[in-house]
Amino acid sequence: MRRVQQGVTCVEFAIVAAVLFMVMFGVIEFSRALFVANALVESTRRGARVAAVCPVGDPAPAQVAILANGGGTSLIAPNLTTANVAVSYLNQAGAPIANPGANYTQIQYVQVRIVNYTMQLLIPFVLPRFAMPAFTATLPRESLGYSPTQQAFVPCQAV
Repeated sequence: MRRVQQGVTCVEFAIVAAVLFMVMFGVIEFSRALFVANALVESTRRGARVAAVCPVGDPAPAQVAILANGGGTSLIAPNLTTANVAVSYLNQAGAPIANPGANYTQIQYVQVRIVNYTMQLLIPFVLPRFAMPAFTATLPRESLGYSPTQQAFVPCQAV
């Protein structure tokens, strides 16, 4: 009887280990997804803060919002680019202004959104792509790049 069951332990371990590692990697990937989501929340806030002090149409808020390195790629979220960042200028009612450059005096708020970002999860045997929700931060406008000492709009410095 003992000879018939020889090797059963290895088979049982292989089955249990596969399930155990899949659950373990699932927990790790879920934690990584939460980290990226929290980082995207913070990055929209940073982008909105920069948009409140930079001139309308300046590319600096989008660069800050993806936490970019010098090469224009994100340091925290793979495949996150400035194409995923939408900067809007809002009026007092919170409605987007169609042409903010021409309607500068109507701008009361700036809004930065990260949209259409999908994250690749690295779970063994299952490689899903997870679509992240849109992340939004809205702040009151500040100078919008206007310098009272120079009586002109000043471009944002590289951040």
